[in-house]
Amino acid sequence: MQIVHTLADLRRALNPAALRAFVPTMGNLHQGHLELMQMARQEVDKRTPTGGMTVASIFVNRLQFGPNEDFDTYPRTLENDCALLEANGCDVVFAPSEKDLYPEPQVFKVHPPAELADILEGAFRPGFFVGVSTVVHKLFNIVQPDLAMFGKKDYQQLMVIRRMVQQMALPIEIIGGETRRAEDGLALSSRNGYLSTEERAEAVQLSMALKGLAASVRAGNAADQLDVPAAEAAAMDALRQRGWEPDYITLRRQHDLSPVNGPCVEPLVVLGAAKLGKTRLIDNLEV
Repeated sequence: MQIVHTLADLRRALNPAALRAFVPTMGNLHQGHLELMQMARQEVDKRTPTGGMTVASIFVNRLQFGPNEDFDTYPRTLENDCALLEANGCDVVFAPSEKDLYPEPQVFKVHPPAELADILEGAFRPGFFVGVSTVVHKLFNIVQPDLAMFGKKDYQQLMVIRRMVQQMALPIEIIGGETRRAEDGLALSSRNGYLSTEERAEAVQLSMALKGLAASVRAGNAADQLDVPAAEAAAMDALRQRGWEPDYITLRRQHDLSPVNGPCVEPLVVLGAAKLGKTRLIDNLEV
């Protein structure tokens, strides 16, 4: 496995003729990231038994952090991350510095549509999806992958990236990986490391709240009596009573994240974001 830091070194490392599968990350990797890497390896080997390449990037992207968020304290664990990636089938790691990726202020940016990017996460983290879309588009231009893997835990992010690729006519297939969970059901996240022992034990309640809302949705749909606002409010109140600060727990249509107002036969998803202590966690569950 090669580890490169500059655009010039990356371009020298990439085989121009190879099918490329790409896993962009911010590092501090967990099993969910590694399963995306394994998926990338499997897809490359299946599609091109010889000559394919897997590429991962590790870059903590300042553009997607708000002024009061954890950019400076976000864990940087490059050496360990590279060892994990190598053990899971990675051929090339691209780990640029800010100067390498943003040699001058990034004034050209990608602005996704407000109806998708200014709701849910975008409403509570203004500018987040501009930062995500801009860095991902830039990484796509640099790596020029044929395939790119993103986890479903960041459900809205996956939808924004899919829409961007479609709108920009990028020749990239986006593959979503299922959310990887701990044995108790907590979705794996780099930010789980911020939790105290007591908070870690409590953190599973977010996924439990989503499961409860999903169960209410299924029961309400079956009885044609789904009161969506009441079910959402009850799920948020249950977390508040346990000391959480929920931003949203909501039922949406999978295809565009638009609200649901009653019984619905379309594929649905419940999404939640809530703060436990100083740590903000997100999760989702397809219904």
